[in-house]
Amino acid sequence: MKTKVQGTEIKYEVRGSGPLLLLLHAFPLGMFMWDPQADALFETHRVARFDARGFGGSALGGEPFTMERIADDAAAVLDALAVEKAVVGGCSMGGYAALAFARRHPRRLAGLVLQDTRAGADSEETKATRATLAARVLAEGAMAAVEAFLPKLLGETVQRTRPALVALVRERILAAPREAIAGALHGLAAREDSRGALAAIRVPTLVVVGEEDVLTPPSEADALAAGIKDAQLVRIPQAGHLANLENPHAVNAALARFLAKPPA
Repeated sequence: MKTKVQGTEIKYEVRGSGPLLLLLHAFPLGMFMWDPQADALFETHRVARFDARGFGGSALGGEPFTMERIADDAAAVLDALAVEKAVVGGCSMGGYAALAFARRHPRRLAGLVLQDTRAGADSEETKATRATLAARVLAEGAMAAVEAFLPKLLGETVQRTRPALVALVRERILAAPREAIAGALHGLAAREDSRGALAAIRVPTLVVVGEEDVLTPPSEADALAAGIKDAQLVRIPQAGHLANLENPHAVNAALARFLAKPPA
């Protein structure tokens, strides 16, 4: 399915029935990364996800790629589904966008799931590294992103024992247009520091982190959980930055427990 947002087509999928769970994907992937969760949770929840602009089946559009743009596109998907409020979750870049959604659309937030992400903005050094990589991607293609990110996206256990998953993530990164990857890198570098906004979050929140995550390590998840009132924290064994793909059984169990508890 697709919906038009300010002239750009956003591809989304929804499955199941019940309260809505809207999932935002990591960089530089697509909504496919939430397949294990859609398969596991559809009997109790409507599970929706969409491709960020330029990734998967969504058009790139002419606006700058920002976390706020993803958040507003998420709100537009809710509009297309005629849903007023949803639990919104995101991994990595999707987590940054979920935090932007909490700032921009708080009345539409029934709950929050933050997986393998952080609240802080990029350091100046990281911003410079992203800019350099963006230029390289535009010049050389998506392989530059594969070389820079694939060794860090997946944990040591998966890198050693699950070559098929490593190959899948590699293939999906290579399928992303270089313009989308470069634009997202600039958007990630420009994102707002959300640490000061954590205390304002008043919805049930689940923080999930892979124990082998080297990009946003467990210490970042600890800080998120400490900053959000009554947030739940779950560490996922044998998983890195894409915990929901690496150990879907553990992440699905954590999500099921969280979603089964009615809002306070």
